[in-house]
Amino acid sequence: MLDVHALDGMSGDAAEGTLEGLLRELAPQVLGALVRRYGHFDACEDAVQEALLAAAVQWPDGGVPRNPRGWLITVASRRLTDQWRSEQARQRREDTVAAMAPPGELVAPAADEAPPPNQDDTLTLLFLCCHPALSPTSQVALTLRAVGGLTTAQIARAFMVPEATMAQRISRAKQRITTSGIPFGLPPRDERPDRLRVVLQVLYLVFNEGYTATSGPDLHRGELTSEAIRLVRALHRLLPDDGEVAGLLALMLLTDARRPARTRSDGTLVPLADQDRGRWNQAFIQEGVALITNTLARAPLGPYQLQAAIAAVHDEAASAADTDWAQILALYELLERVAPNPMVTLNHAVAVAMVHGPRAGLDLLGPLDADDRLAGHHRLAAVRGHLLEMAGEVAAARACYQAAARRTISLPERRYLESRAARLAPG
Repeated sequence: MLDVHALDGMSGDAAEGTLEGLLRELAPQVLGALVRRYGHFDACEDAVQEALLAAAVQWPDGGVPRNPRGWLITVASRRLTDQWRSEQARQRREDTVAAMAPPGELVAPAADEAPPPNQDDTLTLLFLCCHPALSPTSQVALTLRAVGGLTTAQIARAFMVPEATMAQRISRAKQRITTSGIPFGLPPRDERPDRLRVVLQVLYLVFNEGYTATSGPDLHRGELTSEAIRLVRALHRLLPDDGEVAGLLALMLLTDARRPARTRSDGTLVPLADQDRGRWNQAFIQEGVALITNTLARAPLGPYQLQAAIAAVHDEAASAADTDWAQILALYELLERVAPNPMVTLNHAVAVAMVHGPRAGLDLLGPLDADDRLAGHHRLAAVRGHLLEMAGEVAAARACYQAAARRTISLPERRYLESRAARLAPG
């Protein structure tokens, strides 16, 4: 943690960035501590936001306290108790709190009182935000708000919905937690693997939406990929021996390493085979390769680890021509056995085509036309177009690219697919 003089000597931007990072790291810990102590998720979250605002105003001039987490918990607790005392329904609320905590805890601690124990409730808060009682969209929104520290406006912009809509979504999620009586605590040990799987799915969904936005003018939404990586890093620190947590972190790092080369200056999409690999983030690649190599050697195999291993093979190839497609194919065959789904089959078909020829890959695509999860998806049409182009069936490939362009609502992807179709136009 930073001490009182930690921001001294920094430039304004550097100090602001350091302070923002510290507050985002501490926010879920403080919120978890308050919810554990008082209940009332919604009220606690409001109190934490006020405490974070107070810190953002006071700490740049007065210095960061030696126990910043304790400072935030104290300030937020005072805000919470002040709010309860000033409301007309004070007695009812205090009765509720009294049933949840010893009477001595109803008063916020004094400033000179010993700081609360340094318990990190981030993992518990993640499990709470990803509780199966919430819808997948609510899980994502609440995780980004309560654990990620993004504002409602930032989340709304990332998912291309009005701020009022996102505010309602988050509010309903918090109300659902309250009305469902979901306890603040880690799930029972026998439920944790399934619940952790949901947490990982939510964080992966956040990353994917940031890496390839499903709609809008931009291919990337950097605030989402960065936040997903940050949260999985935190989860990996809390669960260092879990192979799938490590696998997901490696997968995100190895995938995001290519982001600098995925678009041109005008925002045009650059496919993997055409990317300037000198622009890839080598630090992320080295970290991701080391992480997945270590994990595969010691942990039970899982789908995120296999996907990370595939990404590592791509990233370690000096050029597209040097890619070890035979190894990638073997990994996809294993992935289809471990975690079969239509998107895995789609990628498997590409690997088959690269090893055994485009006709073999096209044969694998046929059954996907009858799969409701992928039939009509622009990526199925795009992959079929690519394999048809490899097979020399130019007219059919062009028709598939055009169909894919019509189906996507991502402007960069649409422009790329239209350009592929245009290159195959006769004459």
